Amino acid sequence: MLRPLYNWVLHWAKTPYGVLALLLIAIAESSVFPVPPDPLLIALCIAIPAKSYRFAILCAVGSVIGGAIGYFIGHGFWEVAGPWFFEHIPGFSEHKFAKVGDIYDKYNFWFVLVAGFTPIPYKIFSIGAGVFQINFVTFILASIVGRSARFFLVAGLIHKFGEPITEFIDKYFNILSIVFIILLIGGFYLIKFVLH
Repeated sequence: MLRPLYNWVLHWAKTPYGVLALLLIAIAESSVFPVPPDPLLIALCIAIPAKSYRFAILCAVGSVIGGAIGYFIGHGFWEVAGPWFFEHIPGFSEHKFAKVGDIYDKYNFWFVLVAGFTPIPYKIFSIGAGVFQINFVTFILASIVGRSARFFLVAGLIHKFGEPITEFIDKYFNILSIVFIILLIGGFYLIKFVLH
């Protein structure tokens, strides 16, 4: 399911709209879209290595904007959606929800910062930050640091190692997807473990 979306994201690097697509995908991924902007960032960095860090800045800016959108989705719609979740999602209780809220309360800056760097979809954390109403300025600052670190790492690796990284991703895409899913599930189990 992810491969067609991955290919669709990558195809933008071969069009005149690659930079605009990078910005829009970075915005969407932090709020609603399932594929991260990294594949397009990698492709653009390989195409124009001298602009690698500019692409990383653009990606980080888009991601922080998307995170703010996710925050306001969580902040604005939870009152309507929350009761439905409590009633219809197995294992989703007000007690567990309150515990996640305590984690956000206690570690808000660090929780968001680390989340911005992990492979777990950032929209989960941006929407969650809005639901738990952590301080918006704190959320934005943590997003800037975490997302910038992630995209600058990608741009730096491409700047240093170039095309072999893209070949590696293409060759092992299925395995990397499985690893990503395992990390994602592991992240959810870690959150579940913390809640008990």
